[in-house]
Amino acid sequence: MDFVADEARRAGRPYVLLSVAMSVDGYIDDTEPERLLLSNDADFDRVDGVRAWSDAILVGAETVRRDDPRLIVRDESRRAERVAAGRTEYPRKVTVTASGDLDPEARFWRYGTAEHAPLVYTSEAGARRLRDRLSEPAEIVVLGPDLEFGPLLDDLGARGIGRLMVEGGGRIHTAFLAGALADELRLAIGPALVGDPAAPRFLHAARFPGGSVHRMRLVDIDRLGDVAVLRYRL
Repeated sequence: MDFVADEARRAGRPYVLLSVAMSVDGYIDDTEPERLLLSNDADFDRVDGVRAWSDAILVGAETVRRDDPRLIVRDESRRAERVAAGRTEYPRKVTVTASGDLDPEARFWRYGTAEHAPLVYTSEAGARRLRDRLSEPAEIVVLGPDLEFGPLLDDLGARGIGRLMVEGGGRIHTAFLAGALADELRLAIGPALVGDPAAPRFLHAARFPGGSVHRMRLVDIDRLGDVAVLRYRL
């Protein structure tokens, strides 16, 4: 998929690309202890390419707790291309938490962080808790008594982040879409049905701009084995 047209930034904010894999019935996981893999090897490689394109990758605290992701670029040649272009080997990692409930032993803090510490956007109460809990290096940014994603994007833009990849989870994706803060959605649909109301879904209930009559623009469809990847401009 082409990245050439994706360089536009709005009012100094990063270009925001939402990336998600979901089941046919709209779930991003099931309720089993092991993470449900909805993608295949070809789609995981595609996601690795999007990560390599990004300046920063953002996930919510719930994703850090539930999935314990490393959020790194796995392909060595992609990392080398980043370095050759004068970029850091890995994108900067970003998370968001109101409560400050983050595991100091999570892999989020320990992989791909030698060049820049992870950014943690939080509330005033969350910052107090994080300063007591975190042993790994991290830069804590207080957004105020509540979390607002507009100021978060302003701060990332001021730090030189031009391309932001958002990998979830559902509450984070919902916040970006409900706030009209995303530029693009890349939606991978895996050939599975979850059907469990207790399982996490791609989106939560919200008032989205334009309501149900607003139509996003489908700009590309890619077939990767048994996974379909839909690319929407928002």
